Amino acid sequence: MAGLAQSGSNPDVELLYDINGLAKDAPGWLDQVMAYVGEYGMLLALALIGLWCWWSVRRRSASAEEAVSGVSALLWAPLAAGVAVLVNVPIRGFVERPRPFNDHEGLEVLVTGKTDYSFVSDHATIAMALAVGLFVAHRKFGLIAIGVALVEGVLRVYMGVHYPTDVVGGLALGTAVALLLSPVAMALLTPVVRAIQGSPRVGFLVWRPSGEVGAVVPGARRDGADAGAGARERDLAA
Repeated sequence: MAGLAQSGSNPDVELLYDINGLAKDAPGWLDQVMAYVGEYGMLLALALIGLWCWWSVRRRSASAEEAVSGVSALLWAPLAAGVAVLVNVPIRGFVERPRPFNDHEGLEVLVTGKTDYSFVSDHATIAMALAVGLFVAHRKFGLIAIGVALVEGVLRVYMGVHYPTDVVGGLALGTAVALLLSPVAMALLTPVVRAIQGSPRVGFLVWRPSGEVGAVVPGARRDGADAGAGARERDLAA
């Protein structure tokens, strides 16, 4: 299968040249920006969206149980990305598709040093697994993340390091892993997150209702407050 998409009449190759041709026509400084964004920026953006989503879930959840469910789904997002990359290892080894710049001349390659196989795109896989994981946790943030993942896929073709079908395969793989394994992941992660939420020390990482700066985690001890209340009651009785 190493010869996949090597024909110049292949629509996959034609679309590759069309998208990568935009890089040829762009100024050098813009290509440098796009290369950095495509290599690191989009994944960083997804990480920041994940942090923003966590902050929102822990403060705006109507109940502790709702917060536990949301944070459990958020934890699954990066784990799903890791699992998807591991699943991609044998896929790459089986398909053995060379990078497009190895088989096609005239491409504007914005990132050098890519010596591994092309199908499936790791960046597209990671981005979509993260995005779908966020979608499971929170619809609004998930839709934003999915948009970022799609842009990441286009940028990989723009940079000349992947065929369009490499990206489509990565998006599909990330989606499949994040969705299909989500029930199992939630069953395993929810008890762990619930235990964290019940801890007086780190429970605030899971649930802290908005407007309750001094909110006490359910189950946490309030020895100091109880002692103070008891002292006031004794004073009044005296």
